Amino acid sequence: MSVVRAVAPPDNDKTLFGFWVYLMTDCVFFASLFATYAVLHTSTFGGPGSAQLFDLPPVLAETFILLTSSFTAGLAMLAAHRGNKHQVLGWLMVTFVLGAAFLGLELKEFHHLATTGNSWRRSGFLSAFFTLVGTHGLHISVGLVWMGVLMTKVWRSGLTAVNLKRLTLVSLFWHFLDIIWIFIFTMVYLMGSLS
Repeated sequence: MSVVRAVAPPDNDKTLFGFWVYLMTDCVFFASLFATYAVLHTSTFGGPGSAQLFDLPPVLAETFILLTSSFTAGLAMLAAHRGNKHQVLGWLMVTFVLGAAFLGLELKEFHHLATTGNSWRRSGFLSAFFTLVGTHGLHISVGLVWMGVLMTKVWRSGLTAVNLKRLTLVSLFWHFLDIIWIFIFTMVYLMGSLS
């Protein structure tokens, strides 16, 4: 098995800086969704609140899956810096599967809530919940598509400087989504089930 060394992108590249700016604007966007949820979390309109709706064990499973996917994304980056294309593809595939499992559990929760009469239309609390958690799920979907495209590019052209830069960006994005999920888990589910 031949090992090809990856070439790092130049240090003066503005793409990484631009991506950090994007992540900061996305952070502000999520902060506004968290603020909206904080204001509306008691606006149940006579319906059930978070303590009645949320079941912590499945959410703990989601959290474990997503945090594990962050670890495997980190392993993919370590393999990329070692120039091991096959390990990069393997760890990215594991990350992709874990991300898809997380998204599947989130969609299952949404379906359960909607079919039991607790959709986003029922109250301000549920509107804010579906918007916040759904926006995170949308970001996970974008990350999965991006990861799938990137796996194809790495498979076809190897660990070029451009692909290494793309791997860095998708890894940053994925870790950012994990951090956002920790806040969602704490503020929405953990604090909500204790209230």
